[in-house]
Formats: sequence, C-alpha cells, structure tokens
Amino acid sequence: MRPEKIKVIGVSKSTAPTLFHPFVPYFVLLLEDEKGNRWVQKSQKEYKIGQDFKITPASEKNAVAVWKIKYDILEGLEMVEKLISGIGNLTEKKKILILPSLTIPNHPHLRDNTSPEFLEAVLKFLIEKGAKTEKIKVASQSFDEIPIESTAVKSQLVEICQKFNITPLDLAKGDFLKKEKDGFNFEISKEIFDSDLIINLPILKIGKMSASENILKLIKKENYLGLKYLHPEEEILENLNKVLPNFLTLAEANYVQKPNKLVGFLGLVLASFNVLYLDRVFAEITLNTPEELKKIEIKNIPIVGREIEELKYGVGISIKLVRS
Repeated sequence: MRPEKIKVIGVSKSTAPTLFHPFVPYFVLLLEDEKGNRWVQKSQKEYKIGQDFKITPASEKNAVAVWKIKYDILEGLEMVEKLISGIGNLTEKKKILILPSLTIPNHPHLRDNTSPEFLEAVLKFLIEKGAKTEKIKVASQSFDEIPIESTAVKSQLVEICQKFNITPLDLAKGDFLKKEKDGFNFEISKEIFDSDLIINLPILKIGKMSASENILKLIKKENYLGLKYLHPEEEILENLNKVLPNFLTLAEANYVQKPNKLVGFLGLVLASFNVLYLDRVFAEITLNTPEELKKIEIKNIPIVGREIEELKYGVGISIKLVRS
C-alpha cells in the first residue's frame, strides 16, 4: 500500500550513539498514513507532533536519490525511481539493457557481484512499469581470463534470467562502435545505442567507485586495456560519460562489501542519472572516499529521499569520536 499523506504522531530524541547510528543527536519519528499504518523513521530534522511528513522529489536531473529499504528491495526501487522520475511508464516496444556488476565467480553472499535478489526486484519493477521480458537484455563482459559465463552462473544471475525467460548477453561477442572525445578513442558496445533505456546495475562496495567502474564494461576489452595503459581510470571514466547516451544507475547497497572483504548491512538503494555523483554520495555515507572522488564537493550534489547525516556509518569508526 502506497501512502499518500503521512503525519508525525510521535517524536523521540536520541543522544546515545550506537554502532549503526554513531552520530547524535537524531530524532526517531512515529509516522502514520491515511490508512492507519504506522512505522518509525530516523530523521536529522526535528518535527512536531501533528506535522505533515513530506518527501520532495528532485527538481534537478543530476540529483541522487537515497532510500532506506523498509520492507523489501522492490519498495526501495519504487521510491528512488519516483524521487528522480527515472523511468516513467514503459511501453512494450521499449528495448531495455541492464548492466549488472559481474567481476568474479563467487557466491551471492560474498557480494562481489550484483545479487540475484536485486536483479529479480529490478525485473519485477520494470514489468510492473509495462516492460516486456522479450525486450529486456541483461549483459556484461569479462576483462580477464575468466569467462563471463562462469561468473554469471556462480553469481546466480543466470538463474534469475532463466526465471524471466531472458537470455544473458556477452557484450564481447557483439559489435562495437567507435566514438572519439577529447583525444580519447572509444570502442563502445553497439547494444547501448540500440537500447531505449540503459540501466547500470552495480553493487556498491565501500572505498570503491563501484557504479562508475561498472560502466567500463561497455568498452571493448582490448580498447579498455589500451586506454588504461595510457590514462588514469578517472580520466577514462570522465570522457566515457561524455560519449555515452543517457543512462540510469540503480545501485544496490543493501549488504555491502567492506575494504576487508567482509560484508556489512546498510539497507540502502541509490539512484541517479549522474554515476559519479552517486558514487560520491555513497562514499560520504560510508565515510570512505576514494581519492578520485574527493574533488567532487558533496555540497554541490542535490540529494533527495534520505539525508546523508541520517545514514552515515563508518567502517570501524569509534563511537567516542562522534558522540556529541
């Protein structure tokens, strides 16, 4: 049930830091919708009992939507898409290309690759929007000696594709188009330019530019290795974004991999048409910003949904350091 009107019926102020909520003070709101459903939600902003609780959609194209998964992934996807007007209604004729993270053949619980439950939720979401499964392609390619098929099978993404009668696509076996920008010569998969909607579907990892790095899989392997030999990766990404058609990033940050490879719970989903902004917001939330992203000022990024201060969670951070 999607609420239309939400009121604040209770407010509590917390001054005791915990592992998942180290920054204090903050407020815990008891909310109620017009159907009588009640739930609690953390807030950095103080509300008064009886006030309306409103979430304002983005007014800028480069906005980053962040949402805490309340019940399931699908609910989170619906919310972030609504906040940035990301997809709208789909027609049965629209061709959709989905690019999940596929980096290493590992089981889903290790969170090296996009999880099967996240891909399944996205496919259900697209079908609810009017998409036809025969018009959806799930694609990637390998940049090393391990066949992409092995990674796709071990990650269990092939199983999800089969469930929806979708044939996974190896981009390396398709055609590539040459695109040039500011001295960078790219060979980019033709599938991208033949699609009406492109969805970058990364799983985010703390301390990395996971969403941005995932779109590199759109480049021909030999072309990418040549570019990497001549240029820093951040320069490749910056110029690649200039030649790619508009694409939407729906990023998984429910269970995320820490720098020590252990998995922690964040319970988030993020969305944006600006992949670098999305990576920068995630880095701010996890208090672990890669050097390449530090030049992007967080204050210049429009953020909707949840506030960063409500979600910050440092890996190994000491509670004593952040207690007010």
